[in-house]
Amino acid sequence: MTHEEILSMLGDYVDYLIANSSAEAPMWNIEKVRSGKPNKWNYIDGCMITACLSLYHTTGDKKYLDFSKDFIDYFVQEDGSITSYDPKEYNLDNVNAGKTLFDLYELTGREKYRKAIDTVYSQLKGQPRTTTGNFWHKMIYPNQIWLDGLYMAQPFYMQYEVTYNNGANCRDSFEQFLHVYDLMKDTRNGLYYHAYDDSRESFWCDPVTGLSDNFWLRALGWYAMALIDTMEVMPGSMAQEKEKLGAIYKELIDAMLPYQDKETGMWYQVVNRGRIKPNYLETSGSAIFAYAIMKSVRLGYLDESYFTFGERAFTGICETYLSEENGELQLGGICLVAGLGNKEMREGTFDYYMREPIVKNEAKGVAPLILAYIEILLREKAGTQE
Repeated sequence: MTHEEILSMLGDYVDYLIANSSAEAPMWNIEKVRSGKPNKWNYIDGCMITACLSLYHTTGDKKYLDFSKDFIDYFVQEDGSITSYDPKEYNLDNVNAGKTLFDLYELTGREKYRKAIDTVYSQLKGQPRTTTGNFWHKMIYPNQIWLDGLYMAQPFYMQYEVTYNNGANCRDSFEQFLHVYDLMKDTRNGLYYHAYDDSRESFWCDPVTGLSDNFWLRALGWYAMALIDTMEVMPGSMAQEKEKLGAIYKELIDAMLPYQDKETGMWYQVVNRGRIKPNYLETSGSAIFAYAIMKSVRLGYLDESYFTFGERAFTGICETYLSEENGELQLGGICLVAGLGNKEMREGTFDYYMREPIVKNEAKGVAPLILAYIEILLREKAGTQE
């Protein structure tokens, strides 16, 4: 496929997904589709609506805003309560969709979005913490920090503090990143382990370090996006702190690049074990890094030479996993879900990451690919204006 064909195909693909989705039944939320249960406020839809709102800002096409607004309005009530969401569940995943509320409030001025922002923030005010001061990933996973949780919560947390709380707790958010850097990074290869148990009690963790066993691609991607999106909304008064996070981010990207597949530009599900079968080139994590790298070049956190690494990943995903079947576009190669649980079926071994289902058209792969597509559009738009 040519570059122009890929961009055209992706535009059609987004329209196809939107046309076949609603808040009650989003076709991209495969976990929910498979469960057969009514849809709830969740991070997966939050990823997708974030991408749709970004498309609106980039293209100016109102259909993306209308779809996003209708989707979120299904959950957000006039009093700011959010149907099916309980802040006291203390699940960081549930914070992610709250980022869309800032945008919708700014675009529409509707007070219910402002009230809903406070509803989500009330969770973070009560979120249990580890001894380092980091948010627990979930109440059901006590004392645990997951890389995923940084993306789910920190960009929202930083944006709230800057916008509505005079930056009172911005440093708290910043320091949670520093603790992850100190605790979860492997100094030998620069990669980060998926999770850390502050209590050392989980069956999946090393009893000395508290760390899980493997470097899972999407978790590393969540962490990269968390850094970029949090730095983007940090106040000007935190220039030194932003510089520190920028250095941490660059170290992460520099650590990932040696593992980038030379043929496709993608990365493997377990990053550092690409030659071991049945490891596979995984779409969602690769798309996240494609987006993060290209965005960070645009924002000046990485120099221009890095852009090609992100663009190569984007192109490789489309060439490898974007296809047409029975007249419908499909994006494959997406790990449905992976975590570290209280059950032995989620033990964090290499075999565990291999046996999780691989699916198509799932938002955890689709949404970051759309965001990467937007970075391509923004670059081309900037090029025509020079």
